[in-house]
Parts: sequence; C-alpha cells; structure tokens
Amino acid sequence: MTMICPICDGALEISFKEKVMLRHDAIFDSCRTCGFLRARSPYWLAEAYSSAISSTDTGIITRNSSVARKLASILFGAFGERGHGRYVDMAGGYGTLTRMMRDYGFDFYWSDKYCDNLMARGFEYSPEIGACKAVTAIEIMEHLDDPLSFVRDALQQAQADTFIFTTELFEGLPPAPEKWWYYSFETGQHIAFFQRRTLEFMAKKLGLWFFSGGGVHVFSKVPVNTNLFRLFAGRMSSFFGWWVRKTLTSRTMSDHLRRVQRLRDSN
Repeated sequence: MTMICPICDGALEISFKEKVMLRHDAIFDSCRTCGFLRARSPYWLAEAYSSAISSTDTGIITRNSSVARKLASILFGAFGERGHGRYVDMAGGYGTLTRMMRDYGFDFYWSDKYCDNLMARGFEYSPEIGACKAVTAIEIMEHLDDPLSFVRDALQQAQADTFIFTTELFEGLPPAPEKWWYYSFETGQHIAFFQRRTLEFMAKKLGLWFFSGGGVHVFSKVPVNTNLFRLFAGRMSSFFGWWVRKTLTSRTMSDHLRRVQRLRDSN
C-alpha cells in the first residue's frame, strides 16, 4: 500500500529506521516531490510529552532571546508594526517569548494546550480578546503530525492573516541519522522535518504567500517585500532590535500595574 504525503499528496518511501527515546523502533518516510520527512505513526508521543519541555532543551533561553530580537525587528521594520497590533504565540511553552515581546512593546498573548504559562500569566489568548495580526509558532512545526491543519487552525482561531514560524531546514536527501542533531531522537518529540520546497508546497496548498530569511519563515495572505524582510530578519536584526527598544514603549511596568490592580480587585 502506497503511503501518501500529507503535504503534497505525493508518494512516501522509507528513508531510514532509527531508535527514538533510546528504545522505540521508528520508521521515517520521505517524499521525493516536496521533500517532507516524517516519523511514521509516532506511537511514543504520549510518553515523549510526559514533560512538555524536554530536559535536553538547554537552548531555550538563548533561542527565545534571539527570536524575540528578530521578531521585534521584523514586525517593526518589515510589517510596520508600532505596538498597536495584537499577536498570539501558539504553543508558547512557559510564556517566555510572550513576556519578552511585551517587554519590547508589542501586544503579545500566549496559547498552549500542553504547557503551563509561567512567564506571561494574565496574558492568555482567547477569541474574546479579538483578532490578531499574526500568529507566531517558534520551534513547533517539527513537533506536528499534521502541520497543514495546525497552520489552518491557528490562523482561524486567531483570525489572523499571517503565520510566522521557525524550524530548521535541510536540503536534498534527508541527513543521515548520525549527522543531524535536529532529529532529537532521544526526546522523541521531533517527528516532522522540512525543506524550503516543502514549505513552498504548504503555502500553495494553504493559498498563502511564503517568504523566508534569517531562519524565520512566513505564510501570509498579504505579500511582503522579501528583500526588506530578509534585511530585518538577518544580521541587522541586532541593531534594529535595539532601535525597537528605544522607539516603542515597553509594556513591562504597565503590565505589572495591571496585574497588581487585578489582585487588588479580586480581594
């Protein structure tokens, strides 16, 4: 029986077999048409997510800091955001990125079905808050069994036009299991891997524009100047991130006062 690629409907074929979580046998299938690589029937996921954030994720703080700077630069420079638009970080983990983006001055909210919001409490997203300009999904796509549905659902839930995300890409044939750290076989949480052409197929199927730069990828209903996007997503993001901090009004203190008042009102 031929297996069908969930991205482009092409034929899947076995790429390699590997142990995940050091004990579960796993098959990884790839698509020659769009380049998508995925774990077949990842039956180990419930066990893998007994803790939502893996103990091996030692880069969580550095990554959030770097992504927050790039997002601030991109939103301010390429999208013309000046702190008035609303955003939601889907699968936002402990809320670290949401808190950092609010500290920059952006109106960010948090959403995650499987993790506790520790860092951005009081800023959980719900449809009652209203439509968002964009959804962010940082290092999430590689965790998804059905990435197309996730993007569709996230945009619909947030009533947003733009989906901004990060995930490591590969080119050509899938890297050998021992050659690519991003497989993260020990955790069992990474089950989907993408090439640029995979993302281009996804955008076409979703009816969205696709552009990418500086490790940040975007699906959007609205076209954006790709050269401008790459400028603000690239090495200059360090400077532009600093400029955003100087230009926008941080929400750190206003959020603090808002939370204090809510505590007082509840007593």
